[in-house]
Amino acid sequence: MKKYILHIFLLITAITFAQNPKVKAQIETSQIKIGEQFNLKITVNEINNVILPKLELKGLEIIDSVKTDTINDMLIQKYVITGFDSGAFYIPQQHIFIRNQAYLTDSLLVNVATVAIDTTKVKKFPIKSIKAEPYTFDDFKMYIYILLAALAIIGFWIYWFVIRKRKVEEDAPTFRVLPPYEEAVFKLNELDEKLLWQNNKVKEYYSELTEIVRGYIERELSVPALEKTTDEVVEMLKDFNEADTIKTSKETIKKLKELLQEADLVKFAKSKPLSLEIEEDRKDALDIISNLKPKPVRKNDELD
Repeated sequence: MKKYILHIFLLITAITFAQNPKVKAQIETSQIKIGEQFNLKITVNEINNVILPKLELKGLEIIDSVKTDTINDMLIQKYVITGFDSGAFYIPQQHIFIRNQAYLTDSLLVNVATVAIDTTKVKKFPIKSIKAEPYTFDDFKMYIYILLAALAIIGFWIYWFVIRKRKVEEDAPTFRVLPPYEEAVFKLNELDEKLLWQNNKVKEYYSELTEIVRGYIERELSVPALEKTTDEVVEMLKDFNEADTIKTSKETIKKLKELLQEADLVKFAKSKPLSLEIEEDRKDALDIISNLKPKPVRKNDELD
């Protein structure tokens, strides 16, 4: 009975060792010269659930890696390695995971030797003097670009400030300055075409309406009516009327005062006059500029 048990135990042990994965790292040679290449081969006697490491070396460089291959139920990975510094370098142990269990390869030592040079056989040449390279476009392109940019700026300046200005002056239409009354009537007609108060822009309408009237007074009587307040303008016209220097009536001055006061209420008190009142103010504006004129200077006064 004991003999049978011993045979079964040996059989189980042999099967276990046979199923235990094996990993191995091999190199073709452990002695190379600087720049010489050699192969590193990692083999695993398992092809399923295997994770190979990312090879990291110190002092050695990986030139290439061959695609992983499988031969006779073995996984084979090859790397082409070289070294450019002399000395002894280790390829460290590599962690290989098989069925989520880590296995280690052996570390390998590689000696990289320098290449001996026989200086007695090297032909020596005298030291040559520095030879200047021939000029190319690249040597001058920066200066060319700067010159082109400067010419472009100068050309633009000449066109914009000389040619264009001269052309604008030549093409500019000539305008005849209208007399104060004609200009005021023209502006009143333009104001009517804007339809400001009809589109709820009453404040803008009265601002332009009174500006036309003030502008007429300023041009016709040569007084700064645009800069004065309503009371100042009215008092100034009263003084002119009393001095008999303007052709107007008290009714015209009254209309002017009421028009300017109405505009002030609209602009500053946000008053909203009715449509009939706005149309009446428009008629008053025309009456004011029609009945407010400077008196012509008599010849006798000029002689005095």
